[in-house]
Parts: sequence; C-alpha cells; structure tokens
Amino acid sequence: MLKGFKNFLMQGELIVIAVGLVVALAFSTLIKAFTDNIITPLVNAVGGGSAGNGLGWTINGERIDVGAFISAIVYFVIFMATIYLVLVMPYRAYMKRRGTTVFGDPAPTQICPHCLSDDLPAAATKCKYCASEIATIN
Repeated sequence: MLKGFKNFLMQGELIVIAVGLVVALAFSTLIKAFTDNIITPLVNAVGGGSAGNGLGWTINGERIDVGAFISAIVYFVIFMATIYLVLVMPYRAYMKRRGTTVFGDPAPTQICPHCLSDDLPAAATKCKYCASEIATIN
C-alpha cells in the first residue's frame, strides 16, 4: 500500500504541479498585499479616510502601508526558499537517481532560417513547419 502511494505521488509531474500551485498562491498573496496596502489607499485618498501606524505615508487620511508590502515581499522570498529547499531539491535528487531531469535547462533548439520557427530540435535537419532543409547545430 505504501509503495503504491509513493508511486502515485511520484508519477507524472505531480510535484511540478504542486510547486506551481504553491508559487501561484504565494504570488497571489504578494499581489493582494500590494493592492490592499498601496493601490487601494491611493485610490481612496481622493475621498479621505483614516490613518494607521507603521512604515508608510498618509495622504488625505488614507494610509499607504509600505511596511505591510515589504513584509509580504519578505514572506514571499522566505516561502519560495523553503519550497525550494523542502520540495524541489529532494524531488530533483530523487528523479536524478531514477534517470530523469526535472527543473533543469530546456533541451537546445535551433531556428529555421526560412520560416523563423524557434522550437526545432537541435538535431533536426528539416523544419517541421515549412519542410525546408536546415543545417544542424554541432
């Protein structure tokens, strides 16, 4: 049962999808902090409002809370470093032992001189889009 569960977790690109989801959630937190603490107060400053405490400015009674935004940036950096150290590095090492490269550099490509397609494999001798002959990268 545990072996089957392990195989389920390591199949396909489940870890890659999970890391992408976590990055998206952390980035959304960063964006929310930016909009809640900088953009919204600037917009509301036209009509007035109440001031708060912390690093920032008060314009027409609206607080531009730069401290909260800086805090969100620090949170994002620490969170991404943790994800990298706890998930990405062990998964990369595990997949390397299995003979698969993940989170690495993409395979080299070449550009077709005729149709300018830029996603041709480096060993291609004929363009898959316009069928013209191309020189291979050595």
